[in-house]
Amino acid sequence: MNTPVTAIIQARTASSRLPGKVLKAVLGRPLLAYLIERLQCCRRVQNIILATTTQSNDAPLVGVAQGFGLQVFRGSENNVLDRFFKAATMCGAKHIMRITADCPLIDPDLLDTLIEYYFANRFDYASNCVPPTLPDGLDAEIFTFEALEAARKNAVRPSCLEHVTPYIRNHPERFKIGSWSFDRDLSYLRWTVDEHADFQFVQQVIEKLYPVNKNFRTDDILNLLDQDPRLMWINAHIARNEGFLKSLQADKIMLNNQTLVTG
Repeated sequence: MNTPVTAIIQARTASSRLPGKVLKAVLGRPLLAYLIERLQCCRRVQNIILATTTQSNDAPLVGVAQGFGLQVFRGSENNVLDRFFKAATMCGAKHIMRITADCPLIDPDLLDTLIEYYFANRFDYASNCVPPTLPDGLDAEIFTFEALEAARKNAVRPSCLEHVTPYIRNHPERFKIGSWSFDRDLSYLRWTVDEHADFQFVQQVIEKLYPVNKNFRTDDILNLLDQDPRLMWINAHIARNEGFLKSLQADKIMLNNQTLVTG
């Protein structure tokens, strides 16, 4: 019998680079709907929760999630780690897969592969993006509730609070950590949605593939790019993980302030 996995989608509308991005419509449906639909194709995911904020402008996210029958937890806007922990606690999750809502092209088959890798090796934490080999936008992490609880109890740096898992990754002496890699390096491709150019790329992919086969996968997107290489240049100028790099800068500011206070 498969061990239950809970997928928690981290979502909010107050993006600094592309506000309301996960509600932007393609073929008359919000991007969040495509993400949920693809997550529901995962064989190894038993439960899906939307973890959003208590801000009034995030109410439309709740409506989309509930339309798919998802549970919703609303918590802190900036302390995403606390939001994740409380969402996991609410449903009694034991093994949690973290998904960000800006990944509408997530591949359910690759998620199942990551889950199987995690359980087969009895990891506390495993990811398919550290280091990255998949296109940006197919990222996922899976971890135990115990690892999440330890992070929530001990993490203080801004990067750890905003991005949920850095505390776990930064303590390999405490957690058994695994990194799944694809059979070739596709990390130069960008399929996430952080800026308008990203949305333009994802919009064209969905418009071309979804009407033909709503269950299209990574290989279908790669075939589309082979047929029309111009698509991949729409957003190729955007650096990977810009948000996380900004959080690391916030860490440095916090540490410098602490040094000034204690020095």
